[in-house]
Amino acid sequence: MYVRRILTALVLATAALFATVPPAAGADPGEGGGATAAGDTASAPRAASPASFTISGTDLHDAQIARFGDTYYMYGSMYGCGFEWFVKSTPWCGFGVSTAPAPQGPWTAPKALFDPTTVDPWTDDSWQDTCGASGRGCFNPRMIRRSGWGRDDGAFVLWFNSPQHYAADGSHAYNAMGCASAEGPCGPAPVTDGFYRKPALSVCKGNGDFGIIESGTPGGHPAIVCTLPGSSQLNIEELDAWGSGGTGVGVRKVAGLKKIEGPGGYWDPVQRLYVLTYADPACGYCTGTPIGYATAPSLYSGWAAPGNLGWSAPAFGRRIFNGNSCGGQPRTVTVLDGRPWQIIDLWLGTRNEAAAATHLVPLAYTPTPGVAGDGQLWRPPLRLDC
Repeated sequence: MYVRRILTALVLATAALFATVPPAAGADPGEGGGATAAGDTASAPRAASPASFTISGTDLHDAQIARFGDTYYMYGSMYGCGFEWFVKSTPWCGFGVSTAPAPQGPWTAPKALFDPTTVDPWTDDSWQDTCGASGRGCFNPRMIRRSGWGRDDGAFVLWFNSPQHYAADGSHAYNAMGCASAEGPCGPAPVTDGFYRKPALSVCKGNGDFGIIESGTPGGHPAIVCTLPGSSQLNIEELDAWGSGGTGVGVRKVAGLKKIEGPGGYWDPVQRLYVLTYADPACGYCTGTPIGYATAPSLYSGWAAPGNLGWSAPAFGRRIFNGNSCGGQPRTVTVLDGRPWQIIDLWLGTRNEAAAATHLVPLAYTPTPGVAGDGQLWRPPLRLDC
């Protein structure tokens, strides 16, 4: 009888032990039929990160990809007509747009957003003269839609830069056009809902690359993030209710950055911060440019990039999170279906880049501890899984 009681006690104790063993590390507490508390997103399975992908054979470069409705649109500079950067009297091919049912494609053949031979209202010459005759080109087509902010009328506005405007009379290089739809055409009348404006800007008054950052505040206006002459600094300025000019609200010398280009950024709703990426340093058509980052809790204040310590230490030692941008050059960030993607041009290193491919890598910000001089391993919070 005594032995039987001992055996029974051992069986019960063993059963109790297995009933309270916690799930293995990394296991979802809800697996195996167990219930989780309603709204417990911390224990819910996390969606797998999508894979990087390359778009080849599409003559659209320094591109932006956006989703409007159920269709994805890719905007970019075209080279197929023979444009060669900084070769005078080269033909300028204009900006094109392609469409696809998914970011990975298949993409349609590009069509022009406006005719390069039409008049540039700022100079009264043609866009072919402004962008082609000098060889300086026109770049960075960025389409925005006034939806959920400003006039909130669903209208489309195309932004781009024309370095010749700055070279000719010191005007900033940026331009805004009204468009009839997400596929164009864009420009002044007779285009439906069309217009041309040299944007009123007081913070972004340069001639360099730029990107558009969406606001993380409901109803907040997007902002232009721009490089100043010679890429000597990076500035951000809020767009007005029309999306075709600035409000004067902004920040200058973001994180003290210099000699960079290809800026872009996004709002991370989980970490509650803005994340900015850029080519560091600036480099024309490079086949492997380092990419850096900066963050801020507010779009117009608090920007910081990791510093460095040591005699003759490079300033970018900790802000670089990939040394060669997957063999290309970072151009901007695009947010698709709530997920940010780094857009990278896989340049050929030539003055005509018609055959260059576009590479997209998903971005995810994972906070990591550590400061310069702590003697610990440094793991940047961003990475490129090429």
